[in-house]
Amino acid sequence: MAGTAALDPVRQQVPATAVTAVQASAQAAPVAKAERDLRLDLFRGLALWLIFLDHIPNNVLAWFTIRNYGFSDATEIFIFISGYTAAFVYGAAMVQRGFIVAGARILKRSWQIYVAHVFLFAIYMAEISYVASSFENPLYAEEMNALDFIKQPDVTIAQAMLLKFKPVNMDVLPLYIVLLFFFPLALWLLIRNATVALLLSVMLYALTWEYEWNIPSYPTGHWYFNPFAWQLLFVFGAWCALGGAERLAPLLRSPITKWIAIGYLAFAFGVTMTWYFPRLSFLVPRWLGEWMYPIDKTNLDVLRFAHFLALAALTVHYIPRGLPLLKSAWFRPAIVCGQHSLEIFCLGVFLAFAAHFFMIEFFGGTSLMQVIMSVAGIGIMIGTAMVISWYKRIESRGSTPKRPPDADLAGGEA
Repeated sequence: MAGTAALDPVRQQVPATAVTAVQASAQAAPVAKAERDLRLDLFRGLALWLIFLDHIPNNVLAWFTIRNYGFSDATEIFIFISGYTAAFVYGAAMVQRGFIVAGARILKRSWQIYVAHVFLFAIYMAEISYVASSFENPLYAEEMNALDFIKQPDVTIAQAMLLKFKPVNMDVLPLYIVLLFFFPLALWLLIRNATVALLLSVMLYALTWEYEWNIPSYPTGHWYFNPFAWQLLFVFGAWCALGGAERLAPLLRSPITKWIAIGYLAFAFGVTMTWYFPRLSFLVPRWLGEWMYPIDKTNLDVLRFAHFLALAALTVHYIPRGLPLLKSAWFRPAIVCGQHSLEIFCLGVFLAFAAHFFMIEFFGGTSLMQVIMSVAGIGIMIGTAMVISWYKRIESRGSTPKRPPDADLAGGEA
């Protein structure tokens, strides 16, 4: 999650003339300093693990993920950090080299993620189709929303290329592709007037709820993660990276904020417990339930956004930026996964279905096997991230890279 540590002004990275030009604009936003904030990698890695566990149907270990104890889940963490790191990676480039160059870099990264999405789609569909045909069980295709692909592969592939057809568990990357595609304009405005940029994002969010804007999906329905709504969390993350965290620091240090966050998390925990234990339903008055439900994930319900903010506030309060424990071996597995989030996310989608298939066909889906398959999947994710890190270190020896390696979804060091 984002830190409140002051993000040093652009003078750390860019010429004085560029700093003067940016600071002369209204409420110019600073660009982050070069030191890596390991909290971003840590929580992004943990989010990848939680998403993997949540993607395995009827997984007993999914009870340890945050979605069962509050309104938000790992998706909010993932999107916020993605916005934060995108601003971190490309903010200085936009100040230093201008809108065209920085925008081209962002669009290039959006294209790279689109290509990764297409490859993931092809492999994922091949995996599902092979399992469904080999074991003569069409329920796999139906459960993964792949029946249309099996019946009409030509039409479905075309719709997938347009990001309209998305099988189960493949909704996050299309959302990020769209958010990154429009990020050059958002970043340009954030650098010149961060307050106006954030207000425009809030306005778009409000209009989305008012007029029910969304992007159509194939064959029916709309995007599960509505980009018009989820852009608010992405832009808010970028706003924090470009000086917003510094502005919020006094507020986040306040004991009042801490206790408000604790109170809201306790309220959310109590409400979610009524979902699993009907006898506790009396804790939610009828008038409150009518106002609160449904808590919409597709359009990033305000209650979900507030729940994430409460989690972020407490995280910043109790885990400062320079905490020595962040460099310990205990946190290294999650951090290295977070540093290679694109590769590990794609691997996690593949592994989640593989774990589901193996448990049903060979192990009966017992609780013990769910634990074993879940731990094995996370172990594979960690091992893969370690190998990628090792390879990049070997590759960079003896030469000075012109740019940081692609260590995250944003496409650079964060």
